[in-house]
Amino acid sequence: MRADLYSVPVFFVLGAAMLHGGWTMDRLAVRQIHPASIPGLVPMLLGGALMLAAVVLFAQAQRPSATGEVDREAPTGGNRRLFATLLLCSAYALGLVGHVPFPVATAIFIIAFVIVFECVLSEAPVSLAKTTAIAVVFGIVLSAAVSLLFRYAFLVRLP
Repeated sequence: MRADLYSVPVFFVLGAAMLHGGWTMDRLAVRQIHPASIPGLVPMLLGGALMLAAVVLFAQAQRPSATGEVDREAPTGGNRRLFATLLLCSAYALGLVGHVPFPVATAIFIIAFVIVFECVLSEAPVSLAKTTAIAVVFGIVLSAAVSLLFRYAFLVRLP
């Protein structure tokens, strides 16, 4: 839990910066575009959610364990999962987005993420065939949902 206490201020400051950056972005109303399509809306929402998550993480890290003491041990395998997340997200952002259609890139990312975390980095790995089938379904459905949301709700032209 010590890692949680060190992470809280980083997440909170990052969330506050995202909230501030989204709020100060130029508005599109001057171009007769609907006010709800402000470019900073998503960063503001994500920043606020990240700040809220930091507060919840801090509260949980302060809660005593069943033995009555505050647990200060870091979870096992946390570094491996952190580096896997960084690697997958970097591959998505730098290697897939912009080089293949956005829905395909997002589906590949989701499928890879599910397989890595359920089969490779899990403490109790599950069947690769079953996980792959579920990951493909999740990847296709969520990729379509995200693409439609950005295209029609947020009016964002996707790469």
